[in-house]
Amino acid sequence: MTKRKQNEYQCPLQVTMEIIGGKYKGVIIGHLIDKTLRYNELQKLIPYATPKMLIQQLKELESDGIIKRKMYPVVPPKTEYSLTPLGKTLIPAVIELNQWGIKYLKENNIPCAYKGDLK
Repeated sequence: MTKRKQNEYQCPLQVTMEIIGGKYKGVIIGHLIDKTLRYNELQKLIPYATPKMLIQQLKELESDGIIKRKMYPVVPPKTEYSLTPLGKTLIPAVIELNQWGIKYLKENNIPCAYKGDLK
């Protein structure tokens, strides 16, 4: 976040895309709509993300105030992720982006493994 604050943005979309435009950030936000998930649940929902990349994306989202992480002092460690109030303001945009993706895939006859829907 410090690096971002030092930059001068040319438009609001630039900062938005910088915050949610990471490789798996939109997917993470989509999975956290109306739910709290543990790290291993997110890992199962996003199996193509390496553990290192998933952790990096989660840390960036947490640093930007989009998600919150709750750790429980148990063995093995239990960590849960959920959207913050700021993160919840992204829900309509993420749902709309998901709908756009569904339409694009259908119009271009591109298969998609994910059959669920957001919300």
